[in-house]
Amino acid sequence: MARIDFFTKLGCATSDKQVELLEQSGHEVEVFDLLVQPWTAEELISYFGEMPVEEWFNPNSPRVKSGETDPQAFDREGALSIMLADHLLIRRPLMESGGTRLCGFDPVIVHAWLGLGATVYERSTKEDYTSCSLPVTGRQQCP
Repeated sequence: MARIDFFTKLGCATSDKQVELLEQSGHEVEVFDLLVQPWTAEELISYFGEMPVEEWFNPNSPRVKSGETDPQAFDREGALSIMLADHLLIRRPLMESGGTRLCGFDPVIVHAWLGLGATVYERSTKEDYTSCSLPVTGRQQCP
């Protein structure tokens, strides 16, 4: 099984579920705080691959949800610049294993990349492992 570096906002319930899926599939996961990493533009962009720029953004970021930041308004350089200034804007998790990097947690893509156990994969396709897991309240709790 694989060893995975998993960058996320510590305490995020959705990320905890994603790590649990990986571990139940036999992978070793080391979790890092995405918000305190000293990212460079070159390092950050290496996780995005061929993703459109607007998909680099965390849709649960308070700045995106409020409309203050419009992901569609940015080119590559602009997006990297604003994300380096505010790490909450970065879609998560960022994962690395065996020299391959990935942004976001799509169970189908993760399964093709690293493999998820059969039962785990089946469960992952029936539940949402990408949206904020906390209930919506008057205040956004999980950016």
